Amino acid sequence: MSQSKINIQNGSCPVYKKCGGCQLQNLSYEEQLRFKQNTVVRLLKSFGRVEPIIGMDDPYHYRNKVQAAFFTDRKGKIKSGVYQSGTHRIVSVDDCRIEDKLADRIIVAVRKLLPSFRLTTFNEDTHKGFLRHVLVKRGFATGEVMVVLVTGTPVFPSKNNFVKALREQFPEITTVIRNINPYNTNLVLGERQNVLFGKGYIEDILCGCRFRISPKSFYQINPVQTEVLYGKAIEFAGLRGSETVLDTYCGIGTIGIIAAKHGAGQVLGVELNGEAVRDAIQNAKANALKNIRFFKGDAGDFVQAAADEKEKPDVVFMDPPRAGSTEKFLSALIKMNPKTVVYVSCNPETLARDLDYLTNHSRYKVRKIQPVDMFPHTKHVETVVLMSRGG
Repeated sequence: MSQSKINIQNGSCPVYKKCGGCQLQNLSYEEQLRFKQNTVVRLLKSFGRVEPIIGMDDPYHYRNKVQAAFFTDRKGKIKSGVYQSGTHRIVSVDDCRIEDKLADRIIVAVRKLLPSFRLTTFNEDTHKGFLRHVLVKRGFATGEVMVVLVTGTPVFPSKNNFVKALREQFPEITTVIRNINPYNTNLVLGERQNVLFGKGYIEDILCGCRFRISPKSFYQINPVQTEVLYGKAIEFAGLRGSETVLDTYCGIGTIGIIAAKHGAGQVLGVELNGEAVRDAIQNAKANALKNIRFFKGDAGDFVQAAADEKEKPDVVFMDPPRAGSTEKFLSALIKMNPKTVVYVSCNPETLARDLDYLTNHSRYKVRKIQPVDMFPHTKHVETVVLMSRGG
């Protein structure tokens, strides 16, 4: 595996074929947008007109979350990089045209510090060694930087000196966390972690709201386009100040908090990830919002229980994972019968499947379809869909 740097000037990436992360890098950005527009039109045209996709002015270095796996090659040299798409093979990379530049430099610095502290990399075959992954998150609006060192062992010699040496190079780092993951798993983060420096989380500002971001909590990786995406979702909701809003799959509460601040009367958020719910509660306090509450639970179970109790919100936001929603959730949503449904999707294929279910089993009609390019140079595309009842 050769160490690689990307030449931004000519747009070429020497590990393009090995990595597989930027599937559309061989196309110009205009061609990428046409490709994604055509994909959404092909999958969703039966539901209505698809608006022109909203792209980025500068589609580079947009990722505010960067993670790298660490390994030692056959010559004993420590390297770091990304997993080849669909495999567990590590492709060695120093900098990437879609990742935050500062995050990439921090990861390289960690790698260079390891030998001087006599720290090794974790070997997944022998289950020996120290460092497995480094995760960096940066608040683009606040400038706050989190570094998470994922180790295969709880022993961390000279940890304070290591953190000091890293922060001397990067005073921008506001918190350092050590996460312990000794297991044979595809998950990057383990259950145990402790704060080595700072407050253990960072904050960022999105759509005029402040959000707390922990190591395990989900936060959209492209804040520039997230403002566009969530702005469209709030616009589609048509909030006038008195609506009851249900924010399902709410994560750290981003959409719900923005809705609570920009027009909703009362907001309820539901999320399965306990750490994300804790962040959401803190986020509501940080934004001085008293018209929003959060609950830990499965979105399908929550909506089903609410429907059984004849609860009827005016607006439901749904932002499920790539696998889409579940039939349990969708059938409960139909039973709940809110006036407006705003579906934020990161996968147009599962979106088409779910819209097909909703339109065939209820009086809901698709009113607007807006694609947003959240992940330039990749095949992924986000879409916001407005649905309302009959007529």
